[in-house]
Amino acid sequence: MSKKHPIVAVTGSSGAGTTTVKRVFENIFRRENIRAAVIEGDAFHRYDRKAMKAHIASADSSGRGMSHFGPDANEWETLEKQFRTYGEQGRCESRHYLHSDEEAAPWKQEPGTFTPWQPTSADTDLLFYEGLHGCVKTDTVDLVRHVDLKIGVVPIINLEWIQKIHRDTRDRGYSKEAVSDTILRRMHDYVHYICPQFGETDINFQRVPMVDTSNPFIARDIPTAGESKVVIRFKNPRGIDFAYLLSMISESYMSRANTIVVPGGRMDLAMQLILTPLLLRLMDIRRAQHH
Repeated sequence: MSKKHPIVAVTGSSGAGTTTVKRVFENIFRRENIRAAVIEGDAFHRYDRKAMKAHIASADSSGRGMSHFGPDANEWETLEKQFRTYGEQGRCESRHYLHSDEEAAPWKQEPGTFTPWQPTSADTDLLFYEGLHGCVKTDTVDLVRHVDLKIGVVPIINLEWIQKIHRDTRDRGYSKEAVSDTILRRMHDYVHYICPQFGETDINFQRVPMVDTSNPFIARDIPTAGESKVVIRFKNPRGIDFAYLLSMISESYMSRANTIVVPGGRMDLAMQLILTPLLLRLMDIRRAQHH
């Protein structure tokens, strides 16, 4: 952790809704005039799309699973190095993974490839990470120790699958069978490398649909925010003004001493109210270090 150069990590698996949370952070950064260096988890995949397909096929044929959730497909050591460098110097390096033709066109590259590594801007207030592995901790890497504010985004698993199935079939052209195969291939890594991160996070936002999601493979549509509740769990509730949150977010209630439940349609508001003071506190500490 670095008081002078703080790091914020939003961690959630594919289809979990981390992009929504990223948008909330961007709004706060703009409103509070916080300059953020942004790095994406996909930048630290070990292989481009073509090479990854070949490695997955090879792993499948030899009977061992391989997925984007696990260590074989990611450069966690490189990610930790970037976190450490930013904490020490206020700068690090990153790149972009180009998912689509649209993203790849400005770079004149194929989709499924990486842009060159580039340094982040010299004059930023914090580093913002959004991706799969912001709080990974193994025998060889420990990202948790570098991060000052750790946010988990975790829909219940059937909802996560529904979101993934819809996104991958509608936007990326995969069949339902192919998406099912991906979900199964990822399960070992999900249990061993994704789930444990949510025991490390400071705050978890978990969306729970209030409609039947018991068979995600036949769900016709994704449950809407209005059909959901969001369970917000604080690892350390000390200093959180729950009375204020309950008064500001209608129809919210406490389910445990460290947990507040809000209507799904008010998740954005809840995040603004919860995260803004936490970010401003990091900025106050940072300013104190610079004086």
